Amino acid sequence: MTVELLAQGSEGGGTAISEIIILTAVGAVVAAVLVWIGWMHRQHKISWLASLADWSGRRFKRPSWVALPIALFIASIICALFGFIWDVSLHIGNGRDDGALANPAHYFILIGLFGIFVAGCTAIVLPRGEDERPGPAAVRITDHWYAPVGGIVMAGCGFYALLGFPLDDMWHRIFGQDVTLWGPTHLMMIGGAGFSTLSALYLEHEGRKTRTDDTPPDGIGLKFVQYLAFAGVLVGASVYQIEFDFGVPQFRQVFQPMLIAAAAGLALVGARIFMGRGAALIAAVIGIGLRGIVAFLVAPVLDAPVNWFALYLGPALIVEILALTPLYKRPVVFGAVSGLGIGTLGLWLESLWINAVYDYPWPTSIWPEGLAMAVPVAIMTGACGGLLGMVLTGQRLPRRAIGVGVVALTVLVIGGATANGLRYDVPQDATVTAVLTEAPPVNGQRHVTADVRFNPPNVISEDPNWVSVLGWQGKLENERGQFIDHLQKVGPGHYVSTEPMPVAGEWKTLLRVHDGRTLAAVPIYLAGDPGIGAKEVPADAQFQRPIVSEITILQRERSPDIPQSLWLIGCIVVLVCTLAMIAGVSWGGGRINKNEPSGSEVQLEPSAQA
Repeated sequence: MTVELLAQGSEGGGTAISEIIILTAVGAVVAAVLVWIGWMHRQHKISWLASLADWSGRRFKRPSWVALPIALFIASIICALFGFIWDVSLHIGNGRDDGALANPAHYFILIGLFGIFVAGCTAIVLPRGEDERPGPAAVRITDHWYAPVGGIVMAGCGFYALLGFPLDDMWHRIFGQDVTLWGPTHLMMIGGAGFSTLSALYLEHEGRKTRTDDTPPDGIGLKFVQYLAFAGVLVGASVYQIEFDFGVPQFRQVFQPMLIAAAAGLALVGARIFMGRGAALIAAVIGIGLRGIVAFLVAPVLDAPVNWFALYLGPALIVEILALTPLYKRPVVFGAVSGLGIGTLGLWLESLWINAVYDYPWPTSIWPEGLAMAVPVAIMTGACGGLLGMVLTGQRLPRRAIGVGVVALTVLVIGGATANGLRYDVPQDATVTAVLTEAPPVNGQRHVTADVRFNPPNVISEDPNWVSVLGWQGKLENERGQFIDHLQKVGPGHYVSTEPMPVAGEWKTLLRVHDGRTLAAVPIYLAGDPGIGAKEVPADAQFQRPIVSEITILQRERSPDIPQSLWLIGCIVVLVCTLAMIAGVSWGGGRINKNEPSGSEVQLEPSAQA
């Protein structure tokens, strides 16, 4: 019955058929126009595309098949980043979408991801004839048509991300809406966009290798674009952390340091090897600028919930210091040791910022398990950053078995850490007794303070990660759809509010408990939701309610009646697509390195010799 209801496009299911028809028709028309333009260009029946690309090449000091796609890619990835972060803020403040076309952030995401795909296809289509062969690593398509590896990988990442849209609608129709960033199909969109930043580095490298004596030297503008590319890798990987950034993490806190360490290991090590002295810090600073601009647009300008973000300055400093040692001459070892430093001292430095501004600081109890997850992941992503740096500087990679082994082991280590992080417990036969005290209404809406007692009191430890109240997806003047209050402990298992919480209107207000592996919640007030057949949970003056898995409250729209086997099949499909994308990105780096001109094995770029 549930599957049938969702398939009909209920509020908790997929997009309305009319919107699917509109999106499909628009997509088909745009795709047809772009295919026609590409065919006309390949047949030499239009010249404006080549002229535009040549003009971009002169400005960018790179071949036309690099310059125009990179310009399009930069605009697209920034558009997608803004859309992603705005979309998360809208879900936090307003709940689920009224439809794919009703959420303005979706337009930015869709245009941005489609732009990434088009940028890759543009790089593939632009080269015409043997005299425009895009470097020695180019892939032969026809007798006189060769495509750059970076363009192929970019188009593949863009296609993978776009594939997340129809799969996401199918997912919602089967399982209901999972109002979380970490839904499997959501991760496809994020991953495709994030990994596409590596393809942009590949493409720029291929263009750089075609330079001749007549090519003008790189200017400061191009150098900034190269730094921007590594900042993009850093920001692209940091998108996985956004639920922590907004203060609504739906998974255990040990994930946050692991994700920070993983992003830093890949991006900062690669930047330091390729760009030279200070590059890791510069990439981190540019990344701060990108995230800061988007955060400003989303919060003060669009009046959405505030989002913080990791700075990566501590990890960058560790990478820069280690680069002054002889380890720097052995990129993979340098990357692994840098990962060790990032996953320990680098995370401690980052924690100073996290604890100062985040809604959920890191308690001391997080460190043992957090380090056990973060350090191996950082070591392996640091080693991958070393491989990336070798590709971009023309150093010959280790034997194929070693390179493939490093990437495969990285995937396995991340998978193992993720599997551990996904494990959580819900106390059995435990309850919370709450006494609510009326507080002055805010704009006519009821607010209360709470006195809560856990039964039994030892159901949580003396030093839990958090015991807090979250109110979200509500609408209230002068409020931004989000409320967080860390309760004050007054005795064993006894906590009280520090400020009034909203318990009226459309708010969903709950008590959240995270204590080591325990991740649970108790509803305080949940607005009625006829769209999914959910009744109101009232904020009674006194109540005793069982402690339940918080995902049943935070992801209220998900259907609980779907067989676990069907969920497993869906996750496996997404996993296979993800592994295919990672294999494609790895193939691209290996092909480019394999076709480096003879004698370039140990030659660093001038900027990297600093």
